[in-house]
Formats: sequence, structure tokens, C-alpha cells
Amino acid sequence: MSQLCYNKGCGQRFDPDNNPEDACTYHPGVPVFHDALKGWSCCKRRTTDFSDFLSIVGCTKGSHNKVKPLEPVKPEVKISGEKKELEDLKPRFDEYIIQAPKPLELIQRPSGEEPLVELQRKVAPSLNQALEKLRLADNNQLKEKEEKGGEVQPGTTCKNRGCSKSYTSPKTDEETCLYHPGVPIFHEGMKYWSCCKRKTSDFNSFVSQEGCSKGSHQWRKDSGNKVAPCRFDWHQTGSQVTMSIYAKNCNPELSLLEANSTTLKIHLVFEREKEFELMMNLWGVIDISKSFVNMMAAKAEIVMKKAEPMSWARLDLPPPKPEAANGKKENDGEKLNA
Repeated sequence: MSQLCYNKGCGQRFDPDNNPEDACTYHPGVPVFHDALKGWSCCKRRTTDFSDFLSIVGCTKGSHNKVKPLEPVKPEVKISGEKKELEDLKPRFDEYIIQAPKPLELIQRPSGEEPLVELQRKVAPSLNQALEKLRLADNNQLKEKEEKGGEVQPGTTCKNRGCSKSYTSPKTDEETCLYHPGVPIFHEGMKYWSCCKRKTSDFNSFVSQEGCSKGSHQWRKDSGNKVAPCRFDWHQTGSQVTMSIYAKNCNPELSLLEANSTTLKIHLVFEREKEFELMMNLWGVIDISKSFVNMMAAKAEIVMKKAEPMSWARLDLPPPKPEAANGKKENDGEKLNA
């Protein structure tokens, strides 16, 4: 009759009369569970999925084992002449079943059409001090301009992006200005202007790129705000996601940060006249009532409380890939070649 093999990782039935030395593939070590990773002490393979852990193929060859391992002996303790097992002396607790986090695809995702709610703001004292210094500096510059009058001073550089010309005389206004009407973009090590997209990895080459549009020189700064890029990154813990936007000296009175359960909308006014705007669909679901914004001198930090204790694969949820005419989704290579 066939017998069950008790080697770890095998679990097959075998014929005792036909049991060669390489019939069984098993794990001689013990299971190891650490930092959500699961594996065996005898081999290096690790996985986060319990089903994958059970299907890890053994790393050692040998004969099948029909001997069932002995259960650990429970120590006995004598109390008042009575023998009691140690297990009976332990305090009893009510048992509760704790459910593991549900996979993302099984969670009912709230609609992105929910109304946006302004996030609670916490303004650091360092930001208030920096904004006060800027106000004093702006007042001093205004006084200097009033004293000099409205004439353009020789040596004043053109304020159009990508133009490095300086004002020498009224004849300078007759020259054609070559500038970039778009905004600079830094992404994955590449630098380019949104208006012409001539990409380069070298910062000096990017700065020296000739403008792609023609117009007149601009000797004075526009009083209106200008859209500017901001570097941002994020990190997470088991309970929250933190997004850091490196915008210096944000104006809390003019900035607005709103969100619903799955959408984040950012509008920051920083460094006097610069604006940064971003709207994204979040990868997971957040609890608005427990989310807030820390506004500091060097950055704005958005702390979002997770609605589910799960790990986010990324910060934003990518849009669904469009379907081609043949009904198949386009891959990234096809998009690049289009």
C-alpha cells in the first residue's frame, strides 16, 4: 500500500518497496516568515504570497519519509500535588478573526465625481518668517523703482524664457526675441521645454537651447503669476501616504489643496508669482477627515490617511489603455512609434 511522505514540501504518496534515494524533492530546513516575506531556511527564494510559498519546489533530493514527526511534548507543572499542563495555566483570551487586507480589485472604489473637500492646513512658523522677509524685500524694491522712474535701465535682461539678451539702448527693442512660451519639464533625467520638446540629459545644453517662438523683448516682470514645474516625491507607511512638493515659500492664503476619496487637486502659489497645479487620480482610497497638509518654508507635505491598510504600488492610478481598432489595447511601444 502507498504511504504518505512527511518530508517538508513533498506531501506525496509513495511505494515503500520502490523508494530510491532521489525519489523525493523536499526542504530540509524550516519555514521562515519575516517582513511579509515567506520562504525556507535552506534556500534563498522568498515570496509575499502564501500560495506561492506552498508551491516552492524543494531544494534537496532524498528518499521519501514515512515517519510522522513527533508533536512537541507539553511540559507538566505540579501545583498542590496536581499535575497540570503548562497550556492549562496560561490565561485565556477571547479569539477574534482578523481579516487580511482585500486585494485592490475586490475593493469597491468610490466614484471620482465626489465633491472635493479642502484639506486641513498646518502652517509652520518657519514659513511665516520667510514670507515676512519676502514682503519686506518687495516693499524695498518697489521704493527703488519709484525713485528710478519707469525707464528701462541698461543691462536689464529680457524676462522671456530662453532669451538672454540685455537692454543697451532703445534700438534693442527693434530686435526679434527668440523665446520659449512653454514651461521647463524635468522627467526621468531628461530636460526639455513643453513647447518644442527637444530633449537632453545635460542641463547646460537645456539652458542654451534657442527659443522656438518669435516676439518682442520683455524687460519687466509680468505682474501675473506664471505656471512653474515643481519636483515632488512620495513615501508610505502601513497607514498613510505622504507626498512632498518642493515649492519654496508657499502662500497659504492663495494656495488651495482639495481632495475626495480618490482624487487630489493641488494649486500652490509660491516664490511670489509662481504657480504649480496638479490633479491626479490616487492609486488607493484615502480618508479625507484624517488627511492634512503641512506647509513649510522649503516644501508642502500632503499626509493622506489610507482607507485600507494596504501597500500602494504607486501614487497615481494610470488611466486605462485605449483600445485600438482591432479591439486590442495598445502597448507602450506602439504609442512611441505612433
